Amino acid sequence: MTAAVVTGLGITAPNGLGTEEFWKATLAGESGLGPVTRFDAAQYPSRIAGEVPGYVAEDHIPSRLMPQTDHMTRLALTAADWALKDAGIDTGELPEYGIGVVTAASGGAVEFGQRELQNLWSKGKEYVSAYQSFAWFYAVNTGQISIRHKLRGPSGVLLTEQAGGIDAIGHARRHIRKGFPAVIAGGVDAAICPWGWVPQIASGLMSTVDDPAKAYLPFSAEAAGYVPGEGGAILLVEEAGSAGARSAAHVYGEIAGYAATLDPAPGTGRPPGLRRAAENALADAGITAADVDVVFADAAGVPDLDRAEAEALTELFGPHGVPVTAPKTMTGRLLAGGAALDAATALLALRDQVIPPTAHVTAPAPEHTIDLVTEAREADLRTALVLARGHGGFNAALVVRRTA
Repeated sequence: MTAAVVTGLGITAPNGLGTEEFWKATLAGESGLGPVTRFDAAQYPSRIAGEVPGYVAEDHIPSRLMPQTDHMTRLALTAADWALKDAGIDTGELPEYGIGVVTAASGGAVEFGQRELQNLWSKGKEYVSAYQSFAWFYAVNTGQISIRHKLRGPSGVLLTEQAGGIDAIGHARRHIRKGFPAVIAGGVDAAICPWGWVPQIASGLMSTVDDPAKAYLPFSAEAAGYVPGEGGAILLVEEAGSAGARSAAHVYGEIAGYAATLDPAPGTGRPPGLRRAAENALADAGITAADVDVVFADAAGVPDLDRAEAEALTELFGPHGVPVTAPKTMTGRLLAGGAALDAATALLALRDQVIPPTAHVTAPAPEHTIDLVTEAREADLRTALVLARGHGGFNAALVVRRTA
């Protein structure tokens, strides 16, 4: 079977703009969570978020694209540019239909849409941008990346909320196996505006704690919900032979296994599908639980959901059977960008042989029999399992493996 490897990373995250800045901050346990600044959140019960720092769109996006793009799409375009540059790939040297784009989305560019609807309601239809016809669309990141780099390969978008980044990478591997040399994949999201905030509050899963260091504590006895964030990661997934033929500067690792499941309907008595997704991903990779060196947890931060994940991990690996980490405590949950960022973080961990910490959490609740990594830990890492759950019952699991 054709191997799919990752040769490029582009990261825009609340605790670091750019891959190495993000990774340095993550290993140091530096958090990007803080009071919301992108809008006035004083009237809302949840007021903490992870916002990408120091991002000046005009430094990264051509002026002609500024009127037709949302903050989310600008971050995605920037991450895609960095991933291609990191991979050292010249899109013009590959076949015209050789590179595809598959991204994840949650609700589209809600900040752009909210602004234009406000213009419609307060000023009239003549004040609504013509770009509203597509700038809000959930597939806009895929479309803009494809257009900007003239990529005509197979493209798509996955709408499985927090699980979407893994699903996008899994679909990228599928295209690689069909014979395409490379696919840009991942997810970048940004919904820190009232239109994106209210639906998350309505879920009842958001934290209402105002202290950024205590607002998002997955697996802790003090867990009280999650904190949203913006950003994510874009990966350049490439056929291993293609990467070797062009002497790629580096290979972060192989996309060795992938699986997705859907939770059963409530009241059926059937267990959640997260464990089954993990087991299927391991089987797809041709390995067993004993081969996994670290797990990057979904880490919902909601007591019931944390308990379900901890139980699944204990059933699969045994009590304290494998190191478990949740570096998203430093970024918040990034909707469609979260799982892609976790996948990128896992690849960086394999590269540098170190497990990043779960910030702010000093120890898991006694009921969770997991080996939660709370400080950066050096380890012999060859294989990582990345887990994600999306609101609505989506589960996804990804196995990434070191190639050298």
